[in-house]
Amino acid sequence: MTGSRKPSSLLSRLGPGLVTGAADDDPSGIGTHSQVGAQFGYALSWTFVLSLPLLFVIQSVAAEIGRVTGRGIAANLRRHYPKPVLWIAVGLLLVANVINLGADLSAMGAALQLLIGGNAVFYTVLFGAICLLLEIFLNYRRYSAALKFATLSLFTYVAVLFAVHVPWGEALKALVVPDIQLTPAYATAFVAILGTTISPYLFFWQAAQEIEEEHRHHSKPLCVAPKTSGPEMKRIQFDTLTGMAFSTLVSLAIVYATASTLHVHGVTTIETSAQAAEALQPIAGRFAFLLFALGVIGTGLLAVPVLAGSAAYAVSEMLSKPASLDAKPSRAKLFYGTIVATTIAGASLQAIGINPVRALYWAAVINGVLAAPLMAIMMLIVRNPRAMGKLTLSRQSTVWGWVATAVMVGATAIFFAFLAG
Repeated sequence: MTGSRKPSSLLSRLGPGLVTGAADDDPSGIGTHSQVGAQFGYALSWTFVLSLPLLFVIQSVAAEIGRVTGRGIAANLRRHYPKPVLWIAVGLLLVANVINLGADLSAMGAALQLLIGGNAVFYTVLFGAICLLLEIFLNYRRYSAALKFATLSLFTYVAVLFAVHVPWGEALKALVVPDIQLTPAYATAFVAILGTTISPYLFFWQAAQEIEEEHRHHSKPLCVAPKTSGPEMKRIQFDTLTGMAFSTLVSLAIVYATASTLHVHGVTTIETSAQAAEALQPIAGRFAFLLFALGVIGTGLLAVPVLAGSAAYAVSEMLSKPASLDAKPSRAKLFYGTIVATTIAGASLQAIGINPVRALYWAAVINGVLAAPLMAIMMLIVRNPRAMGKLTLSRQSTVWGWVATAVMVGATAIFFAFLAG
């Protein structure tokens, strides 16, 4: 029987949104949030209150595009917009994802080296191989369950808060009373938070996962069966809100943990998540260090497949080739080939002498170029009756979607103003 799902439990209502939100807190993002907490203390906490509704609305848009049209973002770009727009978007996504993959895998390798010693480059390659094996050889049902389970690793950062002393009055006040500093460093950190939080690969991933779930449950795209849209739209909203709220909570926990330890002890420069873990040990103790380092590995095991998978969906959709984690590799050669190629390329950056952490700067530039216009295109798609049928985005959600896009345009403009200066 086809149609909408009838979830019977809380866990069954969580899926693409939860995993996408958790993947947003990847090791490179942990490094960014650690630097924000170390350098500015609690001063930028308010930005997470700002970013949560923006992240929620744009990820909801991505999910609705996938579920309503039955096609991913790249496929919709191919069907409704000029081909050069598609090629540029997918090309930039590939470059940014490879750099992010390199940064995440190297952070995982460095974290394991801190825990047990050994060679970080070897661990980096090992983690890349583990992620590849899981993504290629697990069927979608088991793989999606494994990703859900991997989200539990993010609770390690919440647990860190119980191992350190947080002045909760000061920390919570900073959420609602902005401590704005008119300095280039503060503006750069603000842009970094938005750029780390609202990332193009998350758009492609969540839209594609909605399609995977649709196939798994033998459902039709909602544009074909609009009568089933009510429960599905509610599920998307609940799933996405839960995932983005979870992501924001974890990001705040990282900022609070480093603000209450590193910042108050004068440690204000952190380049990587592994450095943050190492710096915590003499200040916050062995337990906090272990939690932080283990969290880097756990979040990496979640984020690496999402980065590689989002690139694979985009490339395959661009060329009208099969794209599914439920397909056998022999029937989706381009899809799995892209997963393999991007993961190997990311894992190899450190081995060939490219510092993936420094390369993240250029990934941020690429994401800045891509995110805002891609969000604008997504807003056009979700309001396009040719793509969405009768289920175009509501006026209220449209307003919020364009607000999110405008904020990202502003953040990108600030980033490039400081880049030029």
